[in-house]
Amino acid sequence: MDLEQLFSQYKEQSIEGRYITLDSILPLLKKINTNNQVEIIGKSVLENPIYKYQIGIGKIKILLWSQMHGNESTTTKALFDFINLLNGDSELAKKLLTTFTFCCIPMLNPDGAKLYTRENANKVDLNRDSQNLSQPESRVLREAFEKFEPDYCYNLHDQRTIFGVGSTGKPATLSFLAPAYNEAREINESRLKAINLIAGINEVLQQYIPGQVGRFDDAFNINCIGDTFQSLGVPTVLFEAGHFPNDYLREKTRKYVFISLVSSFNILNENDIVVNKFNNYLSISQNKAVFYDLMYKNIKINYDGIKIITNFAAQYKEELIEGKICFNAYIVRISDLDNYFGHFEYDAKGALYQDDYDNFPKLDQKADFYLDNNVKFVNGLIEK
Repeated sequence: MDLEQLFSQYKEQSIEGRYITLDSILPLLKKINTNNQVEIIGKSVLENPIYKYQIGIGKIKILLWSQMHGNESTTTKALFDFINLLNGDSELAKKLLTTFTFCCIPMLNPDGAKLYTRENANKVDLNRDSQNLSQPESRVLREAFEKFEPDYCYNLHDQRTIFGVGSTGKPATLSFLAPAYNEAREINESRLKAINLIAGINEVLQQYIPGQVGRFDDAFNINCIGDTFQSLGVPTVLFEAGHFPNDYLREKTRKYVFISLVSSFNILNENDIVVNKFNNYLSISQNKAVFYDLMYKNIKINYDGIKIITNFAAQYKEELIEGKICFNAYIVRISDLDNYFGHFEYDAKGALYQDDYDNFPKLDQKADFYLDNNVKFVNGLIEK
């Protein structure tokens, strides 16, 4: 099966980039609602509707939700790509729809999506509210879980560009976790199913993004939704869509999320999770915060008349400005950058740093500067 060709065939062309809102997906929900499969299952703090889409007649029930964090939209795009596949007329679609019943909540946090924030409109992180259920969105998800009684849960998220695969120097383009169900982080039958499934997904992904799959930290927190559902006996898989080189809009990563989804259901359909793959799972290197977006080395600065060589790094802030996401680079670290990597790296080879302020880099300053007065950096990159 050519999974990349499959993605190209079913990619939903009407949504792209990072800013995916309820308005972005309403036409898609209307398009796929061919037989009343779309239903409003609740409302957000600001009274925006939360939708579910259910399709399939199979015995294995899959609950998927995306944009629990409003600014994490990559998996929402991939979920609609996958839904397009299900609505196609391929033999794969027919097989999946007779094996599985899919219950999809493509945007759990529409208010956060509109504001491009992690939290909901009450500034609550919904992924820390699975016990208190203080927010309407949290209650919507729990009610959907209890009513649907899933056999597997897919918790779909994005992660920041800071994460690499261990200390390999490769970005964690995708990371996964079979959340713990108790403080001791023991392995029971339910968690082992999630572990085996992730191990299988990883085997497929290594063919496409070798060395770029990470394993998320499994520290137990019962307030997190994955830990809660795992503790309730339902195998739960956390997806974390991360950075692919030069893909800040996450269109490449979107493809690998789609490939992961399709692969996972092929694995479940073939019942290929009965073999214990715990060691394969552990062989996936853990995520490590080792990346900066922009790194500058061997910069000469004139500090109180003393010329020294230093390094500094900048990170993009994703800022919502007039309805668009702008990636604005700010200086976040100065001096030692040993054991860190940059998605963009520049060796100044001793060139003198100058800017329009005090002629030395400062934390939280925009990454606009000159080197030897002839190389100009604007928003972190060389102006061409």
